[in-house]
Amino acid sequence: MSYPESIVSLVPSLTELMFDLELGDRIVGRTRFCIHPNEKVEDVPIVGGTKNPRLDKIFDIKPDLVIANREENRKEDVEELAGSLDVMVTDIKTIEDALLAIHDIGVRCGVAEKADLLIENIRAEMDNVPDEPKQSVAYFIWREPWMTVGRDTYIDSVLSHWNLKNVYGDQKRYPKTTLEDLKSKAPDLILLSSEPYPFKEKHREEIEAALPNSRVLMVDGEWFSWYGSRMLPAFKRLNEFRKAIS
Repeated sequence: MSYPESIVSLVPSLTELMFDLELGDRIVGRTRFCIHPNEKVEDVPIVGGTKNPRLDKIFDIKPDLVIANREENRKEDVEELAGSLDVMVTDIKTIEDALLAIHDIGVRCGVAEKADLLIENIRAEMDNVPDEPKQSVAYFIWREPWMTVGRDTYIDSVLSHWNLKNVYGDQKRYPKTTLEDLKSKAPDLILLSSEPYPFKEKHREEIEAALPNSRVLMVDGEWFSWYGSRMLPAFKRLNEFRKAIS
């Protein structure tokens, strides 16, 4: 089996994964959102964004493989690329999906042993979840309009594994909501993610004023939404976080 010698990644967290699997010298294109590891990715040419890649640049590069994601990238862009290039499309809605993607990328790129060792280490952190009482949570990713996460999302899967019950888990994907609706759900915790919306202290205070009986915390969005190799440090931090909030 031949392995790809040149790879364009359109998925920030999987760009980081490939560097951590020692595939960095094969990456010949990335999006401007591929920021980790920052001391290495800055040498890789940018081919646009996740939602608006420069297809002309990618076709000019003629990579052996393009790595994409069903949620991160647009279907029409992926289909156009797949017309003449080898495109690997990942579909990640759960932690298990993310682990499978690590395995598949490892196999496809000839580094299966490194990938499987990473998976083993991630699973070890998953087994270290502290035995704390379940708490209800709302996780916000946007404001104006307020947007949260529903089921069939990777973030929801992470919350669930750390025994945090998503009060919007009865809805799909990324539902819009209001502070009035949030009041009716009265979650124990309200988490304001650092990405994609850059929540600030004033937003935390705004929600605290509306829901004085809920605990409102600013959190690093990468802990909850970046899959790939970032799962290992993120899950370590989440184990500490889960103890701290109980």
